[in-house]
Formats: sequence, structure tokens, C-alpha cells
Amino acid sequence: MTRKTNVNTQLVSSGRKKAYTHGVVNPVVQRASTVVFDSVEELQNAAKKRGDKTLFYGRRGTTTHFALQEAITELEGGEGCALYPCGAAAISSTLLAFLKAGDHILMVDTAYEPTRDFCDKILNGFGVETTYYPATIGAGIKSLIKDNTKVLFLESPGSITMEIQDVPAMVAVANECGVMTMLDNTYGNGLHYRPLEHGVDISIQAATKYIVGHSDVMMGVAVANKKYWSTLREQSYLLGQCTSADDAYLALRGLRTMAVRLNQHEKAAIEVAKWLEQHHLVDHIRHPAFETCPGHAFFKRDFDGSNGLFSFVMKEGNQRAINAFLDSLHHFKMGFSWGGFESLVTANLTMKSLRTASGWDKGPVIRLHIGLEDVEDLIADLARALDVYQQHL
Repeated sequence: MTRKTNVNTQLVSSGRKKAYTHGVVNPVVQRASTVVFDSVEELQNAAKKRGDKTLFYGRRGTTTHFALQEAITELEGGEGCALYPCGAAAISSTLLAFLKAGDHILMVDTAYEPTRDFCDKILNGFGVETTYYPATIGAGIKSLIKDNTKVLFLESPGSITMEIQDVPAMVAVANECGVMTMLDNTYGNGLHYRPLEHGVDISIQAATKYIVGHSDVMMGVAVANKKYWSTLREQSYLLGQCTSADDAYLALRGLRTMAVRLNQHEKAAIEVAKWLEQHHLVDHIRHPAFETCPGHAFFKRDFDGSNGLFSFVMKEGNQRAINAFLDSLHHFKMGFSWGGFESLVTANLTMKSLRTASGWDKGPVIRLHIGLEDVEDLIADLARALDVYQQHL
């Protein structure tokens, strides 16, 4: 798929109507709980239009929120965008908007761990059955669809192990069977991948990551197509989901530089991954742009680029070696998020507990987020830490 030629202009210009900016460069920060009206007629008109970027009540949003929603909707190519206080809230609220007791959901086995926990600990208690499926199943997903299957949930690339899914093939099956589709698009970010263009019904992101880009705001977004937007909008409102105007402003500010940041993240990550690929302790690289990553062909076909996130698999290891490796890093900090300007690292000795449908019989997995530091410093940091790792095998 060819990248939109106007993407940089789009990121700079979207959500900047005069109604939002009031004549300055950036949309103003409009904080509000109560919206007041001068007449019954004015209140009634606002109530009729409350789903159409009209001031009605603080939880519905202000012009600051409307500006961000408009920009994200344009980025993802949907009908409308709902805002949430974090990525996990975006996922859980979107699922709750369309599931009820007795329903069945198909969840990709490589999903973000809190998504699995929500299915196992919350949806299960509500009487919603979850079946986990291997990320590489493709059109074979049809064999798992039941009469009560309501949602097919995808995440591509998958969390930690980075498998890329054959989304068009799976969406075709879901459409044939009357099953709606959702995709966690935090990696693809709307700039490098736009799920709705591939037939997905709802694209979800942790805007905490690349949209905000500075590790200082928690936010989630979900963009729906025309068929499902009104339901998502109203159900999310009833669930009480909202964000602050200040956070919406910071997300808008991050959006303006997202393309520039992602170019640097992508370039640096590929350079680091190529260095790691040659290291004698490393079995293989789990970076979507590398042939060793499962589903690489789908990445080449469907994505416009990568970013700073990838994993690598060690040939051998133990918890002692992993701990020594992590403790000896300087520029890479241990942390569970990613997408900010800083480099981060996490490690898993085994993925078995998180791969109930596809299993895991390989070595330890180390996930890196490559930030905006000098690549030479990051490689030197990893080289020292891998020497320590080897000493503890």
C-alpha cells in the first residue's frame, strides 16, 4: 500500500479549524464540566446534536476534544473517534459496547496482556466466552467461528513476539459470517497502518504511545466506521469514558511531530536490529521489517513503515542472566510502555503463559523500544549488557 502523499501536511493541519483555534495556531484548551444555555430552545437543539461536535456536557467533550477526535478520525480514515483515559480503557470499553452475556469472542493469542486479562477476568464473569487463536491462522479462523461469535479481535503486529496477521483474509471470513472486527493498531498508529482501509470495523490505539510521544499522558482512542460509530459513541458515553482537555491538547501537540519522530524511531531501530542480528547470542530478530519475523510478507504488503519497537530471541538463557542483562543497561530503562522519546527494555524468560493457543518453544525474548538517543550509544549499551548476559549463563 502506498503511503498518503500528504501525510505530513495532514498531521500538521488536521483538527485546526478556526472554531477550535480561535485565530491562533493551536486549538485552545477548553476545560468544562457544565455547559450553560440561554434558552430552552438552545438546550434542546444542543441535545439533538450532542453527538455531532456540539457543546452539551463536559463528558461529551469540548472544542479541544473535538479537534483531537477530528484529527484522529482523519488519520485513521473512519467515521468518528471516541476518547478514553488509557489504551486499556479503549479496548475494554469498545468490547463492552458490542458484547453481552452469551456471546463469544475470538481473541488473538498474541494480544496485549491486559487485553487477555480483561477477557479472562471480566468478560468471563459477564458470561462472554473467549477463544484464543494463533496469530498466523489467517483464513483458517473460519473453523473457530460459532453461531454466537460476535467479535473477531486482532492485534498486528502482536504484543512482544510481533507476529503480523493476514488481516484482509481474516476480515473477509468475518464479513462472510456476520462477525464484526476490531484491531489494536497501537503499533501501526494510523500513519503506518490504517485497518479500516483493510475492512476492519474499529481501529483502537493507546494514544499514550506514539500519538502523545513523550511518556507524559495516558490516553486511548477508538475509530469506527459508519456502521458501528453511533453505537460506539453512545455506549462509551454511558460507560462514563472521557479525557481531560489538557491531555487532549498534549495529544494534539504530539500528533504534529509524529511523522518526524517515527522516521527517526524506525531508522534507529532497524540499525540496532541489524547489529543484534549478527550477535552470536541472538537466535533471531522479531522485527516486522525482517524476514525472520512471522508474517513479514503481510507487513510488506499492508504497512507503510515500522517504528522503534521490536524484539529479539536469545539462543539460550536463564532468569539470572536476564536479570544481570537488565541491571547492567544504562540508556535502556526498564518500563512497560513504549512510544516515547526514550529507549526501554523488557524481557521474558518464557512466553508459555501468554501463548495458550500457539505455544512457545524458543528461548528468552527481549523487547526493545528504540528512542531518539544516538544509535552508537544504544549499541554500545547493548554490547556491554550482552557480555554480562553471557557471563551469567
